[in-house]
Amino acid sequence: MTTLSIALTLASPLALAAPQSLELWRHETGNIAEIEVSRAAVERFNRSQDRWRVEMSMIPEGAYTETVTSAAVAGDLPCLLYIDQPVAPNFAWAGFLQPLDGLVDQAVLDGLIATARGTYDGRIYSAGQYEVALSLLSRRSVLEEHGIRIATLDAPWSTGEFVEALETLKASGDFLYPLDLQAGWSGEWYSYAFGPWLIGFGGDQIDRDTYLEAEGVLNGEAALAWGELFQALFADGLVDRNPSDNRGFVQGRVAINYGFLEPSAYPVEWEDDLVVMPVPDFGHGSVIGGGSWHTGITAACTTPEGAAEFLEFLLQPEEIAAMSEGAGMIPASEAGAALTEHYREGGQWRFFYDYSEAHAQLRPETPAYPIISSVFARAGRDIRDGGDVQAALDEAVDAIERNIADNRGYGMGN
Repeated sequence: MTTLSIALTLASPLALAAPQSLELWRHETGNIAEIEVSRAAVERFNRSQDRWRVEMSMIPEGAYTETVTSAAVAGDLPCLLYIDQPVAPNFAWAGFLQPLDGLVDQAVLDGLIATARGTYDGRIYSAGQYEVALSLLSRRSVLEEHGIRIATLDAPWSTGEFVEALETLKASGDFLYPLDLQAGWSGEWYSYAFGPWLIGFGGDQIDRDTYLEAEGVLNGEAALAWGELFQALFADGLVDRNPSDNRGFVQGRVAINYGFLEPSAYPVEWEDDLVVMPVPDFGHGSVIGGGSWHTGITAACTTPEGAAEFLEFLLQPEEIAAMSEGAGMIPASEAGAALTEHYREGGQWRFFYDYSEAHAQLRPETPAYPIISSVFARAGRDIRDGGDVQAALDEAVDAIERNIADNRGYGMGN
């Protein structure tokens, strides 16, 4: 080494400093492609600069929330955290997260679709690369054979058309159960899948003006109408109460599937026959659930500027497009969508981007959401199984409002 190079090295201590470590926790998922895309993004970020090094740790999804909560109590959270969007307000209220406003470039946050930003009390605490969307999936040949109109974004089925279509398919004798609602699934499914139907009827899981009461919105006339229709779908044999698997549509046992588009799961000959339709307009628009897995910066992070740099890297259009192309997700920004083959304007799956942007509704953005989701799922299963609709909804209201009161309103409505 020359005398000059030695002098320059001594004058620039940062040139020899190792990158600072930023630990990232994320949940394991059955979508292996999603995990691989995440790993590749971390590697690209680490190569793109020499100040920070992100190290990603995988946590089993079933134990993820409990693991995060335990680590927070022990003061052992990482710097960066993957978060299921509806849980972000609870984590923020508990002091686990720090707001992204003023930390992450506001232009980057503003470029995301609304459901890719997780907020609590007017501030943003999480942001995501992608969105997912539920729809009604069927086959053109089946619907046309039975004289059923194919619903579109501009003209979704009404409640009457929806029921009539199912009754027609049932009466044909071709399908024991014409519709699959994945009604046997537990956990978050009921809130994510059927909470939007409740909104479509004009109700909701909680009054979103204050987030303090569920009375009237979860057990009023609109909610009762939702519950009665939901119950009738099972009572009339249009939906299997507890299906043995989720392969009914792929195997031709059901005509319509309420679920996610999975191109690789369908027979090749379905390519031109598969139709994707919006959920029915139950009187207040066609509404679907929004909000997927996001990334947040924990309050325990002592190098938030590095965490923010990584988050900005993930949210740039090229990285959003990489997640979409690699894992099939809906891009969380128009700029990201424009870089993809399927979600750009004119792309094969553009329907889902437009559908999500226009019709997705976030689950209630309140720290009370975990109890809301749990209670709503219990009420939904009771209704599914033939219980008294009004009683199930009244019980849900009481449980939610009791929890909110016990927690002094979670700081909402002030």
